[in-house]
Amino acid sequence: MIRKLIHRVFGPRAATAPTTPARPDDGPALIPAARHGIHRERLSSGARRTVETLQQQGYKAYVVGGAVRDLLADITPKDFDVATNATPEQVRQCFRRSRIIGRRFQIVHVLMGAETIEVATFRGPHDDDTQTDAHGRVLRDNVFGTHAEDAARRDFTVNALYYDPVAETIIDFHHGVADLEQKTLRMIGDPVTRYREDPVRMLRAARLAAKLGLSIDPAARRPIRELAPLIENVPPSRLFDEMLKLLSSGHALRCLTQLRDEGLHHGLLPLLDVVLEQPQGERFVELALDSTDRRVREGKPISPGFLFATLLWQQTVARWQKLQAAGERPIPALFVAMDEVLDTQAESLAITRRIAGDIKEIWALQPRFEQRSGKRPYALLEHQRFRAAWDFLQLRSEAGEIDSEIVSWWEAFMDADGESRAALLQPPRADEVKKRRRRKRKPAGGGSDAATPAAVDAGEAY
Repeated sequence: MIRKLIHRVFGPRAATAPTTPARPDDGPALIPAARHGIHRERLSSGARRTVETLQQQGYKAYVVGGAVRDLLADITPKDFDVATNATPEQVRQCFRRSRIIGRRFQIVHVLMGAETIEVATFRGPHDDDTQTDAHGRVLRDNVFGTHAEDAARRDFTVNALYYDPVAETIIDFHHGVADLEQKTLRMIGDPVTRYREDPVRMLRAARLAAKLGLSIDPAARRPIRELAPLIENVPPSRLFDEMLKLLSSGHALRCLTQLRDEGLHHGLLPLLDVVLEQPQGERFVELALDSTDRRVREGKPISPGFLFATLLWQQTVARWQKLQAAGERPIPALFVAMDEVLDTQAESLAITRRIAGDIKEIWALQPRFEQRSGKRPYALLEHQRFRAAWDFLQLRSEAGEIDSEIVSWWEAFMDADGESRAALLQPPRADEVKKRRRRKRKPAGGGSDAATPAAVDAGEAY
């Protein structure tokens, strides 16, 4: 009854926890180690040394953001960022091995052994000089501010946490520790304004909710579907970076499901609905992402090329089959399908040329697993992308896309010695024998017709 009365009198926003401190004049909460449980030894040596050096020079400096959040959630951080009241030039003077980078907001990369620590100056509120686009997205912003202003500029309360490794204290301006304990992801400030300033925050909300098992606060979740089209205004390179973070979070499957639940995937993977609505496509993606999540949890490396190859494969197969049905030969049709799918995807995600090359190689090697005669299996074993292509083939088999017999044959071939391998080789098909005979004949004008379309169709382009 009391809650309903408050709701009627003060409106729906009064019924939710505040997104900013109730009494900002009171200052932040100072949470000791006995309460939060984080000790300085859990930080990297580079992060500790960076903060200690800045403090010794008379500046404020703290480990900030995702690293503090993850430590509280008992997750090992991937990297450590530092926030300080020192300007980039002052930070640069404190560290011999450092460099200033960035245009929108200058930061300093401090090199500590093999570590690179990102050091940012406290940011201030937007002003009349802040450059935005027609939708409110901030384009250029290089305003320095106070510690409190920097905390207010953070996106979510769980990201506005500052850890002092010298005093082993967490400085919490926006009740972030309490929100993390209550499994709530809450926006600092007005969600609509904050999403318009940077639409990537919507993707970050989905990723953090899935990774940390948080519920997105209703006030922060409500505008997402309406504002999702703003993601189209974000540079594809930024979207690609955010997708990599999502896929390498160790909870890729949950993140992808959360993206779909929030309606955010249309601007990133627009055909994801089509893939996931097909039993075989859904099974393939689930197997691939589950395998990726296991590798991340085990501390093993993952390949961005392999990840995107799995996400885009079903679209490629569908296009490949259509081209063959229209009369195209298998191998040329596959290469056309690969280019079309990657070109379409590039409109929303700026997949780098190197990663696109890795994706194509994984896809292009798939037909070669069907060639199990002559010298071709030996050559395939020596290919630099064999292991990735082999893992991809196993996923296809587990998803029911191809017969498991081909996987069993390759397992036996890889484990066998020289003579046993030769015994496993299949006799060449009749069409292959004819093509070999044609290649041996010399045309009347001299030379060879080894590069004819027939040879390409047989896989000789590899």
